[in-house]
Amino acid sequence: MKMKKTKIRRRILAAFSAVLFFSFALTGVIFNIAIRLLAVDREYNNIYDEASRIVGRTGIILFVLISIMFVVAVIVTYFLSNSITQPIEKLGKFALNIGHGSFTPNDFDFKDTELDALNTALNNAVKQLAVYDSEQKAFFQNASHELRTPLMSIKCYAEGIAFGLMEPTQASETILQETDKLSDLVTDLLYISKIDNITTAYHSAEADLTEIIRNCAMRQHAMAKKQQLRLSFDFGEDAVLYECIAELISRAVDNLLSNAIRYAGAEITLSCHRTRDHIIIRVADDGDGIDPEALPHVFERFYKGTDGNHGIGLSIVKSIATQHGGHVTAENSNKGGAVFTITLPL
Repeated sequence: MKMKKTKIRRRILAAFSAVLFFSFALTGVIFNIAIRLLAVDREYNNIYDEASRIVGRTGIILFVLISIMFVVAVIVTYFLSNSITQPIEKLGKFALNIGHGSFTPNDFDFKDTELDALNTALNNAVKQLAVYDSEQKAFFQNASHELRTPLMSIKCYAEGIAFGLMEPTQASETILQETDKLSDLVTDLLYISKIDNITTAYHSAEADLTEIIRNCAMRQHAMAKKQQLRLSFDFGEDAVLYECIAELISRAVDNLLSNAIRYAGAEITLSCHRTRDHIIIRVADDGDGIDPEALPHVFERFYKGTDGNHGIGLSIVKSIATQHGGHVTAENSNKGGAVFTITLPL
């Protein structure tokens, strides 16, 4: 059964009125009892008469005072209720505008600490929603652009085959390559959407990070061998156990490893160590390193460096690290090559 809704102002007025009414009623009862007690012994009729007159006058005075108090209380309650309900109504309209897609913070200034704290929380939420909305719009714009490019290429080569303008075998190879790129892009887009979805339920469990890294290397061993690259490990003797979402950590390492395979010269080193406060996962290659101008942007979505694919892989790594309360950094080694480091808090 749905509860009947009432306005706060009415509830406050009703509460004050009820208190005053019962106070008046209780005063009347007390005076009535006092009069009856005075009338118990008839030998004191004169005293009784005098006392009853005094009590009667006092009762009238009290009645007038209580009536005045009642009127004053109603007026005070009215203004007090307005001081409470008006800010709430303003915040309610503000929240309604947020629901309609308006993410502009307000400049309300409330005297009450609780209302001011609530307003601050709503403004902070609006700022976060504005950033998220902007990122989502940019994400879909970039995604549509990245999807359109391989689709147009596939269409052009398919039309070339259909009209006999291109040699079918060569055109088919290009179509297959573009299809693979498109498939990888769609997979990454779906994956990053899954990570960003705040309603997605992931389950954390204790896992050995060294085992996760070895499994990632095993999956990409064939690709590394094809590029004539050597994969080496820098682990301690003990397992590195960590409460994490193993699926996401595995994906992050996969992305870093595939990125290293693309740029490495001869060797890729994967390391995992536990410090006092953190766990450090590092993927280092011996390639030419990262262009210093590109370093600040490598984790931005759709930012493509030299020979990059579609600029999503490293942004996925950043999202995964953030979701685990950590962060990821990129730098150039003094010995040459790029070094990507995931730092996870204990």
